Amino acid sequence: MRFTPYSLTPLALLFIAGPLRADPLPGTKPLAAKGDLAAQIVAGIDKYLDRELAESAEKRQQFWKQDLSSYEAYSKSVQPNRERFRRLIGVVDARLPVTELEYLSGTAKQAHFAQGHGYKVYAVRWHVLDGVDAEGLLLEPNNKVLANVVAIPDADWTPEMLVGLAPGVPEKAQYARRLAENRCRVLVPTLIDRKDTWSGNQRFRMTNQPHREFVYRMAYEMGRHIIGYEVQKVLAAVDWFCREKTHPQVAVFGHGEGGLLAMYSAAADERIQSTFVSGYFGPREGVWSEPIYRNVWGLLREFGDAELVNLIAPRGIYVEVSEVPKVSGPPPARDGRSGAAPGKLASPPWNAVIAEFARKVTGIKGQGKRGQFSGPLITGEQAKPYPGQQVEDFLDFYLQTPDLSDGGKPPVDPRKNFDPALRQKRQFDQLVAYNQNLLRQSEYRRQESFWSKVDTSSLEKFEQSTKAHRDSFWEQVIGQLPKPSKPVNPQTRLSYDEPKWQGYEVVLDLYRDVFAYGILLVPKDLKPGETRPVVVCQHGLEGRPQDVVDPKKKTPYYNSFGAQLADMGYIVYAPQNPYIGGDKFRVLQRKANPLGLSLFSFIVRQHERTLDWLAKLPFVDAKKIAFYGLSYGGKTAMRVPAILPGYCLSICSGDFNEWIWKNVTLDFRGSYMLTGEYEMFEFNLGHTFNYAEMAALIAPRPFMVERGHDDGVGIDEQVAYEYAKVRRLYAKLKIPDRTAIEFFDGGHEIHGQGTFAFLRKHLGWPK
Repeated sequence: MRFTPYSLTPLALLFIAGPLRADPLPGTKPLAAKGDLAAQIVAGIDKYLDRELAESAEKRQQFWKQDLSSYEAYSKSVQPNRERFRRLIGVVDARLPVTELEYLSGTAKQAHFAQGHGYKVYAVRWHVLDGVDAEGLLLEPNNKVLANVVAIPDADWTPEMLVGLAPGVPEKAQYARRLAENRCRVLVPTLIDRKDTWSGNQRFRMTNQPHREFVYRMAYEMGRHIIGYEVQKVLAAVDWFCREKTHPQVAVFGHGEGGLLAMYSAAADERIQSTFVSGYFGPREGVWSEPIYRNVWGLLREFGDAELVNLIAPRGIYVEVSEVPKVSGPPPARDGRSGAAPGKLASPPWNAVIAEFARKVTGIKGQGKRGQFSGPLITGEQAKPYPGQQVEDFLDFYLQTPDLSDGGKPPVDPRKNFDPALRQKRQFDQLVAYNQNLLRQSEYRRQESFWSKVDTSSLEKFEQSTKAHRDSFWEQVIGQLPKPSKPVNPQTRLSYDEPKWQGYEVVLDLYRDVFAYGILLVPKDLKPGETRPVVVCQHGLEGRPQDVVDPKKKTPYYNSFGAQLADMGYIVYAPQNPYIGGDKFRVLQRKANPLGLSLFSFIVRQHERTLDWLAKLPFVDAKKIAFYGLSYGGKTAMRVPAILPGYCLSICSGDFNEWIWKNVTLDFRGSYMLTGEYEMFEFNLGHTFNYAEMAALIAPRPFMVERGHDDGVGIDEQVAYEYAKVRRLYAKLKIPDRTAIEFFDGGHEIHGQGTFAFLRKHLGWPK
């Protein structure tokens, strides 16, 4: 007679001898899913994010409380949105006080180097932040100034191109020159370009990251952004324009990357009265496919391009639909240079641009006079092949310049030794140095924001004082998904039948298309009514649960540590985490970030559901579920138990580090600044939670670090430095025996000596 799962108790079923069957674990449905479940997890999360991106525009309305009764009321009502926007793009540092421009073309202001049709050209520099200047050109009209304009080029155009001093931009598209010819004072800043000349460290490795991506990576980790830095340069120019109480109207005018910066600058600062955006405007739900230096954490939760128009309204904004600069990807990989994130720029369909523009706010009272609070306009019936064709309309409607000039010939550059690459390198080096200084200072900022607010006088007060930090970590750093919308619906099948244990594949539902998957190892010597500890054993990058639990698959990294623990009598669970599939999973991070989410947003919910299910199994001691992860699993060991109290202890193997340093420094061969893991960077982590702070969120639960001397993910000195803060905390809490670090003679692998002893000590198993 063949027994069914319903004719025996759960424990009795585990001891049936015989050949391997696909019977499910008692109390669960049979798992019928076939194929690569890891790939299906990635694909399911991708579908979830696609839906969220598509629905994001409609959901944004919850963040807006607009008062349309007057200009003043409207401006006040959107001020909270403006402040949040400035934080998202990293415009958070106070600019230096306004000073005179520094004229680089001579010793006096009169020392212009070129003469245009009704204006003079000066090479200038102006101060922005401590150690950060803007550089570019000033075009000063010979007659009375009618308007002040910051003319922002695309990233691959020099200021000289925009004035006609150098080839590369058609004459009709030289809008800086054309504005100056119509009595506008024009400042043209230099942008960080898309070349990769200096992206890397010659001592270790050069990369093919565009300069914009190279700055973006380090800035993002520090709560700043390449976009924010260049907005600051534009606003520093506005500071100079507004240094006198009575000054002509201030406008911004940009194309391509310059169009983005023009719109972002006007959205961030109400002093900008008129805005011209060319070659940028459109729907942003596909920003994940654009170059990564446009990735802004949480942007699409509240702001698409239409919402940025709402921040500019009812001031004037003129959108010229011209072709987007063609960017087919980063510079090609060659000669050892690689690691850049994929990303392209392409012109959106005309109807998509119109649909996005149609979402702008309407009906603000008091915007009737021409040129004063005049609402948004959009041009033409199709995209223009090059920018600036509507300069005259912009001048006439918004700036009201009379007797428009038809323009003259571009000026001639007499400078013999000028090299724009040297200016570009100065600008690049300044932003790199600024970010490296933020890295050096970040420990003190975390002291102010985290440690100064932690009460170590008792365990109870400590846990109370860290709750707000835990909530902040989940909501603002990791990104919190809503609670799962589907029932657990556990499905299992028997996959391993070893002498001491049986292994079941497990699938648990979370959301539509999103599920958790793993392998549960159940000892065969469980006695009726007995409960045992669980060790959740987490694989690393591109890994699978089978790497951890298969006793016949002893990889050089995992050493089948899950199978070893099951042989000792532990219950073991090996989850499948979604960091698998190369760019397929990295794209998930790109899609998640603009929604204020990350890959770990899904991982946390998967583990939360898994913990809830494990805790209900009759043979599990729900108070003794431990976590042990290697490499990317070590990253999980830092983040997930810091959020989920269901894990009674955590072991981080092959990953614990001075994490912010590892992400931002240029002085370490293993820095993520020099590798292809572009998904590693977490917005503003540098000023909020390093690994010592994450470990503090795990405390007072036991916490351990496993570190091989030859593990290239870090160096002993940095690991020990960061861990010393953890040891000090546990000592202050009078629980020094609950934390440990083991250094061993080896590399990136599970050593399984001190860590197994740590598990035995704190889980009380094996008895």
